[in-house]
Amino acid sequence: MIPEDTFFLAALHDTTTDQVRILNRAEVPESHARDLFELQESFKDAGGLARLERAARGTTEPESRSNSCFYRSRDWAQVRPEWGLAGCAAFVVAPRTRTLNLDLQGRAFLHSYDWKNDKNFSVLELIMTAPMVVASWISLQYYASTVDNALFGAGNKTLHNVVGGTTGVLEGNTGDLRVGLPWQSLYDGKQLQHEPVRLNVLIEAPLEAINATIEKHESIKNLVDNGWVNLFVLNDEGQISHRYLGSLQWSSLERSIETQAA
Repeated sequence: MIPEDTFFLAALHDTTTDQVRILNRAEVPESHARDLFELQESFKDAGGLARLERAARGTTEPESRSNSCFYRSRDWAQVRPEWGLAGCAAFVVAPRTRTLNLDLQGRAFLHSYDWKNDKNFSVLELIMTAPMVVASWISLQYYASTVDNALFGAGNKTLHNVVGGTTGVLEGNTGDLRVGLPWQSLYDGKQLQHEPVRLNVLIEAPLEAINATIEKHESIKNLVDNGWVNLFVLNDEGQISHRYLGSLQWSSLERSIETQAA
């Protein structure tokens, strides 16, 4: 149920600077002016913290980190304006309280979800067939581009030539269209900025509900049964309790957790 006094905002998130620009500010009613101000201040604070955290990967000079994101985003000679999603390793589907006080180092996609409010598990099905799939695409693109850039990546970004405006790119003036990500999106000149691992999907929901979605959608079954992602379940305490083995079978990890605790 959406309250009657709700006002929807359209906004643009600049991923190189972590600034959020609200596009329809002039349409916001006066009754919501205070809410709008607080939202803008929250965006400003969150953006500043995110820039400081991300900038450490792009520069070694602490005194310049606060402005480095703005500089790099506007420098046309900069082949690494941002690291984007490099380093992505997990997709967590659980109440936000499970990860609220954890430093995930920008390596996890977060989707706040409480299965107890999802009576027929239609939201779970939507998450597993849409956001989870998109996260797997991103993860596999980074994975493949890292392990074999010559075949699955896009080579050297500085040598790219755009083909047909939006068709794709060539590396140089001939050859095949390049797929995947350029080397500069993965490597900083000294070390890899992306660790090639399969995406770890952690879902807090009953096993039966997860299995029902897997069984219903062949595309999801292919994704998890063939190991393109690693699928785990969280219990009511937020601990990893089971790992998916394939063919709707699970391995319990709770005994090993108890052993470690002892």
